[in-house]
Amino acid sequence: MSDLLKKFDLAGKTALITGAAGLLGMEHAAALLECGATVVLTDMNPDALSKAEQRLSEHHEPARILTAVMDVTDPASLATVSATLAKQGFRVDILVNNAAIDPKVQGDQGIVETSRLEHFPLDQWNLQVAVGLTGAFLCSQVFGSAMATDGKGGVILNIASDLSVFAPDQRLYRKDGLPDELQPVKPVTYSVIKAGLIGLTRYLATYWATQGVRCNALSPGGVYNGQGEEFVQRLTSLIPLGRMADKDEYHAAVQFLCSNASAYMNGQNIVMDGGRSVL
Repeated sequence: MSDLLKKFDLAGKTALITGAAGLLGMEHAAALLECGATVVLTDMNPDALSKAEQRLSEHHEPARILTAVMDVTDPASLATVSATLAKQGFRVDILVNNAAIDPKVQGDQGIVETSRLEHFPLDQWNLQVAVGLTGAFLCSQVFGSAMATDGKGGVILNIASDLSVFAPDQRLYRKDGLPDELQPVKPVTYSVIKAGLIGLTRYLATYWATQGVRCNALSPGGVYNGQGEEFVQRLTSLIPLGRMADKDEYHAAVQFLCSNASAYMNGQNIVMDGGRSVL
C-alpha cells in the first residue's frame, strides 16, 4: 500500500453513523467499510436497520457491521448506546451526524399548504430541528466528549446540504394549476437546520482542536432517487455539470474527511453539488 493510500486506511477504527438506514446513511457506511472501518449503524427504525445491515453485509465483512436502535433526540438513548459499545470494547473514533427529517414536497394538502412558511406547523419545526440539529449537538456532546477526554482524538463529520450555503429555489417545486398560496415549497426547517450544522461544525472544530478532535461538514447536492422527470429537469438545468449525483458519488469525500488524508482540514464545509452553488 502506498503512503497516500495508507492515509485513507481506517482499519481498527470504529465509525458511528446516525440515520444510517437512510439513502445516504447507507452510502456513508459503505464508504467507511471500504476503508476498513468497523461501522455502527444507528437509526430509530429497527426493521430498516436490519435491512441496511443485510444489504451492506452482501459486499462487506459482516463482523465489521454493528447496529443499534438509537434516538438522537434522547440523551438517555445515546448514553445507552455509548455504554454498550464501551462494554463491547468499541471506541467511537468517527462520528457521522447524518440523521435528519427531509420533508417531501407534495403540494396536495388541500385548503392549506402546510409546507409554506405562513402555515408551517410548530410541532414539525420542533421535531425536525430536534432530529437534524439538536441531535447532532447531542451526539457530538456524548461521542465527541469521549474522543476528547481519552487523549486519542477523533473525527466528527456533519452531513449538511448545498442548501446550507444558498436558499432553496422554490420554482423547483411548483405545481401547475395551483394558486400561489397553495404552491408547495421546501420548508424553512431544512435550510435553517443545514445552515445551523455549519455553525456547529465551526464551533466544534475549535472547541476540541487541542485534544485532537477535528470536525468538518459535507454538503451534498441533489441525488437521484426516483424523483419525477419534471423536477429532475428543473434541477439539472441549475447544475453546471448538467446532472444530479448518483448516490455513491460522495464515497470518496466521506473517506477523505473521516481519515488522516484530511488530517489538516478542520472546520470546513465541503460543498459537492456539481457546481450549482457557484452560479
